[in-house]
Amino acid sequence: MTYADFLTELGRAGLTVRAFADLVGMNRNSVSNYAKAGVVPSHLAVIAALIAEMNACGIAYHPVIERIEMTPKKHRGTAKPGRFGGERQGRLELGS
Repeated sequence: MTYADFLTELGRAGLTVRAFADLVGMNRNSVSNYAKAGVVPSHLAVIAALIAEMNACGIAYHPVIERIEMTPKKHRGTAKPGRFGGERQGRLELGS
């Protein structure tokens, strides 16, 4: 789905990019970064289309989403004080 079509679906759902990101547990910048590529990943496109259709049919989607226990994503390579780029990967011991 193109980013423009994604925004159309969000509009049909009555959502902004920020509200959609909050709803699915993403950082809003991560969602808006797809504008640069011009396309959104299929899983986000499906979610946006389903929410838009539910909204168009008068079905409340918030209770459905709230039933799902969202676990925050683990940050990848975040910096730590005195260390740029987070922790180094441990050495892998490969058998001969």
